[in-house]
Amino acid sequence: MKKKAEITRRTSETDIVLKLYLHDVNESIINSGAPFFDHMLYSMSKHGKFFLDLDCSGDYEIDDHHSIEDIGICLGMAFDEALGDRTGIIRFGHAVVPMDEALVLAAVDISGRSYFRYTGKKLTGYINRYNQELTLEFLRSFTMNAKMNVHINVLYGENSHHIHEAIFKSLGVALYRASNADTILEGKIPSTKGTIK
Repeated sequence: MKKKAEITRRTSETDIVLKLYLHDVNESIINSGAPFFDHMLYSMSKHGKFFLDLDCSGDYEIDDHHSIEDIGICLGMAFDEALGDRTGIIRFGHAVVPMDEALVLAAVDISGRSYFRYTGKKLTGYINRYNQELTLEFLRSFTMNAKMNVHINVLYGENSHHIHEAIFKSLGVALYRASNADTILEGKIPSTKGTIK
């Protein structure tokens, strides 16, 4: 496992530079251009124990959609690169995280195959200027480019901020657990096929 990656993505809609260091507890530096989303990514990195240095310039005059979707692409690509050939990792991880009245389960399989599923309360409306639907856009694009299975289940909750924070924290914890070294494997690939890539 390389544990680090740097991704640059420039389109007519966004300009993104992203650095990722897995298993690193330094304070992340995040500028997505969407303050609430910065807060969510910071929570995800803090509890996922990864360092994220992100700077994004986007077409915010339209809305935040392109920026948040493209950040998902870049962060997914960075995880894919940082995980390398997946040698010796646990591979599976899950977490159930409460945030006051909200409770969210996240489960991941670093499988080399992309699949995303969300169940629970419909994410609609706004938190400040943040369109809650963009959380699903981010998670889909992250999952596709990270080449892993990600399942998010909002078990219950009422406050939209609490639900989102529990989503991002639980995903961070699940990713950390799945990407940790399995001491029993001793460098072997955690797959019956002999490869995950």
